Amino acid sequence: MKRTRRHHSPEFKQEAVALVVDHGYSCAAAGRSLGVSGTLIGRWKGELEAHETEAFPGKGNRPTEQQRIHELESENRRLRMEREILKKATAFFAKENA
Repeated sequence: MKRTRRHHSPEFKQEAVALVVDHGYSCAAAGRSLGVSGTLIGRWKGELEAHETEAFPGKGNRPTEQQRIHELESENRRLRMEREILKKATAFFAKENA
């Protein structure tokens, strides 16, 4: 039986973390009352503490810093591949002229 993945809004996540931070609930107790895992609330809490303004960016969206890192890694992979192609082409033409 396939389980469907639940999606929670950023507001729900912030309110769940507020139960822990402001009202003194444990992550497990807050999770039980909201119907989610306590470890999930702990993860949300950590993300909110680490990225206050950019926490919970949405479905598949990355924080701006992570997006920039992703773009640079993609460019790096592409440039390495181009360099390898040029190396092989140089070796091929050098062998052909010899």
